[in-house]
Amino acid sequence: MILMRFFIFFLLTLSCVCADFPWPDKSGPNKDGHVGAAHVKGVVTSWDEASGKHIAWKTALPEEGHSTPVIDTTSLWFTSASKDGTKQYVDVVDRKTGELIHHHLVFENEDPEPLGNGVNNYAAPSCVIDNTGLYVHFGTYGTTKLNPKTLEKLWERRDINARHFRGPGSSPVLYKDRLILTMDGIDQQYVAALNKDTGKTIWKTNRTTDYGDLDKDGKPEREGDNRKAYGTPSIVSVAGKDQLISVGSRAMFGYDPETGKELWTIPHANFNAAVRPVSRDGMLFVNTGSSRAHLLAIRLDDKMQGDISNSHLVWDRAKRNSRFSGHVLVNDRIIQSTEGGIVSSLDQKSGKQIWSDRLPGTYMATPIVVGDLVYYANETGQSRVIKVLGDKMEIVGEGELEVGIQASAVVADGALFFRAKTMLYKLAP
Repeated sequence: MILMRFFIFFLLTLSCVCADFPWPDKSGPNKDGHVGAAHVKGVVTSWDEASGKHIAWKTALPEEGHSTPVIDTTSLWFTSASKDGTKQYVDVVDRKTGELIHHHLVFENEDPEPLGNGVNNYAAPSCVIDNTGLYVHFGTYGTTKLNPKTLEKLWERRDINARHFRGPGSSPVLYKDRLILTMDGIDQQYVAALNKDTGKTIWKTNRTTDYGDLDKDGKPEREGDNRKAYGTPSIVSVAGKDQLISVGSRAMFGYDPETGKELWTIPHANFNAAVRPVSRDGMLFVNTGSSRAHLLAIRLDDKMQGDISNSHLVWDRAKRNSRFSGHVLVNDRIIQSTEGGIVSSLDQKSGKQIWSDRLPGTYMATPIVVGDLVYYANETGQSRVIKVLGDKMEIVGEGELEVGIQASAVVADGALFFRAKTMLYKLAP
């Protein structure tokens, strides 16, 4: 009887720890941009702020940022920061009412490094959340785990550092009992795993990339500018074992997420990698970063070891690939958009282009997939909902907001949420 009671308690505890949230990671419940099946019904395909069509509420935001919100059972959680980076916050908004419950100061920085561009800000990495806490990461400025009920810091680390040069961008990833961080700065480049409950370092692995950027004095050119990257890794199962797939400047890697051991690599010619890898049916699809990015298809198997450029590269698309906005998989297609709005539909197996078309505006946010529809939002607040599975693009819905969008949309219980530059919107019937 005692054993049975213990077993029931264990199951209840396990279900609590593993309870599903609608959007626990920047890329959704499956980390691939797809809305969970239980949350698809009711998602609108058209909206308009001027007329109020399908605008359930909108909430003004006190600071800037373009991190994507995560959602638990009641709230949306996201980071923001003062324009000069001296103060960094977590914002909490009630998903039913739109009330800004907390604008909570997390870190203060005496002298943040200037961003040096108009693209990034000091609140670009997204949070992750589980039943034990909210994990908040601002790159070199600090990482912490918060109690979602009290916002108390359960632990914090301010000693995991790198010079981002253009601001932080890589988001944390939860894997089993660890929080995985990516630090691709101009001075040092590494991946690290922390114990998610204590914040203590489990492993740290330096990149082994040959950047090929040393000047005559043996120093990196442009202070190491071509060494930085902003990518968020993915966990992929390969022959029954998990791998951490991480794209950096000039090379991508497969690591053992348990130990941090480097398993394989593919060198490439680009830098500023920002798009998250995705996989399906034994194939991995990777964007190499920057305005001249390549899109690569890589075969996943148990023979991946060392430099696999010649043995596992299935196809390489060299032009008209994403720069910021990530690619998504819909059935047997890869859907992606350039920064300038050229959308292409590719066959996953061959890389062959099935169709290409243009959407208005410029695109930083990665689209989401609702059923078989893809939702794109641009930097002036326009959105297009498209069908992608035919031999041409078909626009089936349009949305107009008055504030530009750089973060990905998120969905919970059939409601669509957009974190815009200065507003948070809920769209619902």
